[in-house]
Amino acid sequence: MAKANDDKYRENFRADIDLDLEKEINDALGDLSIDALIEGRAKKPTDPSAPPPAKGIRRGKISRVDLPKNEVLVDFGGKDQGVCPLANFTVEPSVGQEVDFQVVRRDAKEDIIILSLPGAKATQVSWESLEVGQIVDANVTGVNKGGLELEIKNMRAFMPAGQVDIGFVKDISTYIGQRLTCEVTRCDRNTRSIVLSRRNIIEREREAAKVKLLETIAEGQTIRGTVRSVMDFGAFVDLGGIDGLVHVSEISYKRVKNAADALKVGDVVDVKVLKIDRASGKLSLSLKQSMPDPWLDVATKYPVGSTLTGRVVKLESFGAFVEVEDGIEGLLPISEISYQRIKSASEVVHENDTIKLVVLSVDPVAHKMSFSLKQAGPDPWKTVTERYATDMVVTGKVTRTADFGAFVELEPGLEGLAHISELATQRVVHVTDVVRPGQEIKVAILEIDTEHRRVSLSVKRAAELQPAGSPAAADAAPRKPRLNLNLRGGLDFDLKKNK
Repeated sequence: MAKANDDKYRENFRADIDLDLEKEINDALGDLSIDALIEGRAKKPTDPSAPPPAKGIRRGKISRVDLPKNEVLVDFGGKDQGVCPLANFTVEPSVGQEVDFQVVRRDAKEDIIILSLPGAKATQVSWESLEVGQIVDANVTGVNKGGLELEIKNMRAFMPAGQVDIGFVKDISTYIGQRLTCEVTRCDRNTRSIVLSRRNIIEREREAAKVKLLETIAEGQTIRGTVRSVMDFGAFVDLGGIDGLVHVSEISYKRVKNAADALKVGDVVDVKVLKIDRASGKLSLSLKQSMPDPWLDVATKYPVGSTLTGRVVKLESFGAFVEVEDGIEGLLPISEISYQRIKSASEVVHENDTIKLVVLSVDPVAHKMSFSLKQAGPDPWKTVTERYATDMVVTGKVTRTADFGAFVELEPGLEGLAHISELATQRVVHVTDVVRPGQEIKVAILEIDTEHRRVSLSVKRAAELQPAGSPAAADAAPRKPRLNLNLRGGLDFDLKKNK
């Protein structure tokens, strides 16, 4: 009886409640009771059949940094929430910061997306969570013909030899026992096969370092790098993400014929940036310009007119290059090798010869010097008037001929000219009709010009000064053209005898 009265009382009480409001509340609560809602036992239902989140990069906002749990909570808007290991961050993030994350998988039990930073290593790896593109640590356990054998959390993996490094590795067995950071390039759960690449990671790291370096590097800057490869024409130096070329001419102030003579792969060197092509990313470097310049005090050490000793390092058609000390060399012109007329430097000097020289010029800025070999020895022209006089008849050798006359060497370093008009008493059309190179002839001294280093000679004057009929006079006489006595024709030609 009492229960019936209570129900009636309740009905009378509920009659005053807005039925539309009650309906709205019931629709909002669904299957939940108010008691359960108040006690906090309500939980958003999960749909086990819901599709996993799309793989790839998603941008989210950090909603919480949980230091005790070493994780970062991320809000993607709507119902999607994510969690990322705090260890992925090199710098502790702040709440509200927007970051790009790599979607790893969805945890159905917790209904949350597992995240990582792009390029960050996966800490929890299994066949269920392993995905292509993940960064993992793997232990190298062996080597086979095709590459390296590795292990990830008791899962066997393989790395082709070409994916071990960006360059060719001659002996990949040196990696056995090492722990490598790799990228998953293939993952087949059915065949339980995993293929890894270390090269991909190195290339991305180098590309990121290259972009950063090109933003900060400047011409004239000195940077430390490592020699990556050596060619005949120079060496490529890795500056940390970008390679630059040191041409063989920029390796040392000392003459270097082959880059391998001065550098080897793995050498750590300081180089100066000469030129930057930011469009192509190419750098021109100099090793020698990062070193002290030996030419700075060369003008003081080797003033013009001083004598020194040098070593012939290279012969050219125009002279010879002589090294005075490491990094300092100059040119010995062919005209300064000898007082005698020579056609090639090799007639007097040879490579590695040590010779005494006189300094003719010094240019420390242009790194140039010039020397004279002939001026370091006795000068035959200084005492020429002591040995020769006008109308003196001497024997000389014809060194060369020209249209205007013949050059005659009287002694080493002393040469005179016999003009074509002085070769014979009669008119001479061609010099070679009278004399030829290499021929020894008698000549008379007509004039000595010590200031201009010239001696005028005469063959016909020598004949005049010699007694008639003497051998000397015969030698001085010009040769007469030889007649061909076998010519046919003329008044004496006999038609009958045909001769």
